[in-house]
Amino acid sequence: MNTPNLSIIIINWRSQAFVRDCLASICANIGSLTHEILIVDNASFDGCGEMVRSEFPHVLFIQSEYNLGFAAANNLAFARSSGRNILFLNPDTEIRGTAIQELVSALECLPDAGMVGARLLNSDGSLQTTCITAIPAILNQTLNSRYLRRTFPRWKIWGMRALFENVTTPVPVEAISGACMLARREVIQRVGGFRADYFMYAEDMDLCVAITQAGWKIYYVPDAAITHHAGGSSVSRRESNFSNIMLRQSVTHFFWIYRGPLYVVLYRLSLAGISMLRIFALLIFFPVIVKRWSYSRASHVLKKWCVIFFWSLGITHGDTGYCRHEA
Repeated sequence: MNTPNLSIIIINWRSQAFVRDCLASICANIGSLTHEILIVDNASFDGCGEMVRSEFPHVLFIQSEYNLGFAAANNLAFARSSGRNILFLNPDTEIRGTAIQELVSALECLPDAGMVGARLLNSDGSLQTTCITAIPAILNQTLNSRYLRRTFPRWKIWGMRALFENVTTPVPVEAISGACMLARREVIQRVGGFRADYFMYAEDMDLCVAITQAGWKIYYVPDAAITHHAGGSSVSRRESNFSNIMLRQSVTHFFWIYRGPLYVVLYRLSLAGISMLRIFALLIFFPVIVKRWSYSRASHVLKKWCVIFFWSLGITHGDTGYCRHEA
């Protein structure tokens, strides 16, 4: 049996409708590129397996009895794959045109490229600026806000300057979004895959660092456009503090690995300070914010930063609400 050029790996967690659209877009745009598709269901049992077997019988569906987390589930699928190149793809993405071919071409034409990422677009077609980013640091994590990113998009701390320089060819970047990452098989084998002690969030940044430290570069491919319905695979968590706390827990773990315990302490203290400032500002301008947004939204944002503040001081673990199986 010939080795396929590409293995596409998708992790499902309560995202059946997104998975269907994602697979349909792959089938419509993959062309003659030899490939295989592997899907791992992280114990959501949402009917995705039945849908895949019925509508996409060529896809290998792997049912996990436990929620392994994003990193470990990708590693599980990678171990079952055989392609020369590996595309880690979020279920809430849709391939546009020749995006996959552009990614594969860039990876194979750039000898120093270990992994490449696409230009991600929001559901409305606008640019999703998080498709490339800087490696996490205290400054970009504590100052991160939509307002600052929109107002000062060329700041080096965001790592997304290439998005605003009208580049037309692949360019090296610090890191790319985990929503769409194409890597050489040998590279993933060399670095040992995703670090499995991340449950979700920051595992993509960790992989980018590992690949860079192993001597390869990360590239952004502007001609490869993919729609990413951001948050679609975590839709049922939006009203909880799951994502807010899990993100910061994962960033803390990242800092512990690459920066050490003192940096973790400084990060949490900085986060506490920034959270306190945000809480004070929200309380002072609450009537104005309610008029501009709504009472429900303003209250939700205030609660979010209160939870983050207490978490940063170690007072509460926050509402993560997940159960992970430990072997």
